[in-house]
Amino acid sequence: MKRSSSHRAAAAGRRVAMGLVVLVLLVAGAWSSWDTAHHIVLAKGRDHGTVTVTGCGEEKCTGSFTPDAVSRERPRVTLDRSVAAREGDRFPVVVKPGSDAVVRTGLPGFLHAWVPLAGALVLAAFVIGGGLRMVRTAWGVGTAGAALLVATFVAL
Repeated sequence: MKRSSSHRAAAAGRRVAMGLVVLVLLVAGAWSSWDTAHHIVLAKGRDHGTVTVTGCGEEKCTGSFTPDAVSRERPRVTLDRSVAAREGDRFPVVVKPGSDAVVRTGLPGFLHAWVPLAGALVLAAFVIGGGLRMVRTAWGVGTAGAALLVATFVAL
């Protein structure tokens, strides 16, 4: 039985709509990740050092900052609260320009910065598999997102 042109148009419209959903998910995940990741990836010329976490509140942790040889000293810095930052922990950081907020560097910090993209990849995999019916691609995208999440968990 031949498909009607309206059926083909509906199928094409569904594919376009699902493709746009995937695109929005991935762009939103990358945008959200880049907000933190660009401080790590483009860290040249920024203050670097080590933070020792001295206390944590609901959303932020504070700590003392020990600068490297060329960075300026700061009495206290803040970082976003995460399960990986506990009182007494020490780790390398880079200071966000124009503030006393810091971002964790190194492999753990780099992976943690890309967690929103990892979540977007996992969500997009369901849309790719179910909405676009591209099962192999969905498995690849979902596996990449899950691998990034697991690697972040292990690194932190």
